[in-house]
Amino acid sequence: MVQKAKILLVDDRPENLLALEAILSALDQTLVRASSGEEALKALLTDDFAVILLDVQMPGMDGFETAAHIKRRERTRDIPIIFLTAINHGPHHTFRGYAAGAVDYISKPFDPWVLRAKVSVFVELYMKNCQLREQAALLRLQLEGGAGPARESAGLLAELSARLAAVEEQAEALSKQLDDDSADAAAVATAAHLERKLTGLRRALDALEPGTGGAPSLPAQT
Repeated sequence: MVQKAKILLVDDRPENLLALEAILSALDQTLVRASSGEEALKALLTDDFAVILLDVQMPGMDGFETAAHIKRRERTRDIPIIFLTAINHGPHHTFRGYAAGAVDYISKPFDPWVLRAKVSVFVELYMKNCQLREQAALLRLQLEGGAGPARESAGLLAELSARLAAVEEQAEALSKQLDDDSADAAAVATAAHLERKLTGLRRALDALEPGTGGAPSLPAQT
């Protein structure tokens, strides 16, 4: 069973969190609430998230400060952040959001369908990366285990190849979808990075096939 992705919703107003949950419930993922920047940072200490929806105007630690803390942490710096704000102070305010590390900046009231579509892209990218890490872990086990019975090794290689092919197909379809929809540059760049990692893993797996000679090096886990 594929584990659901976690989406972090950060807003100091309960009615806004409830609205976000209603909009994103159709994605059938795990929605985690945080009513402050401090609470969001605590949640990020223990759980992995596909994307963060972060309100800008919050008492105490606002969205910009919260994002700065998130981007300074090694564990969380690569999590996409979508800023949500009810106040539009013009281009300077928007630029501050992107400078803080946001991949998108959406003013309220927003179109529920657009928000759901944007979040779904990052959820898909997160799931593909999880699948890729799983395949890399299996491949490492094969390499570290050395040469086992020929039939067993061949069966494992075939299974790994089939699993990787499924991820490659899904990643290719997602990249085409992003190109067709003229999606955010951050999402396109993330998809391209995923494809490069898939290519490296495929080369490593191909090098294990009989007759290729030598153990390959695996792509870095980034």
